[in-house]
Amino acid sequence: MKWAVLIARLIVGGVFLVFGLNFFLKFLEMPPVEGNAGQFVGLLYSSGYLKFVKVLEIIGGVILISGILVPVGITVLMPISINILLYEVLLVEKAGIGVALTGLLAFLIVGYWKAFANVFNPTIKPIGGSQVS
Repeated sequence: MKWAVLIARLIVGGVFLVFGLNFFLKFLEMPPVEGNAGQFVGLLYSSGYLKFVKVLEIIGGVILISGILVPVGITVLMPISINILLYEVLLVEKAGIGVALTGLLAFLIVGYWKAFANVFNPTIKPIGGSQVS
């Protein structure tokens, strides 16, 4: 399990780092996006939203590759991967890398379960007090 978690962490970190950096440095040619998906990406790009997401991808990728604060990196990258998955399924209408990234990040949550267990605890109380409704 230890090696599988390490490999998954490096793959996910590498993918997000490479594609995050590619947004700024343009070292990989990306195919054009058409239709509703193209309009969506165009709006994300023109608003500056995509730039912010790509910075988060780079930060999350570096965190996963470095192995320092990995649960923080997973927490940053999981919502991005879910959005990639939804983009592919709903706008492109075919599954792509989002399925793999979301699956690998879910696997990493299991691998770092001690860090995430309390997130799934419905009775967790805040520090120093009772639970606020």
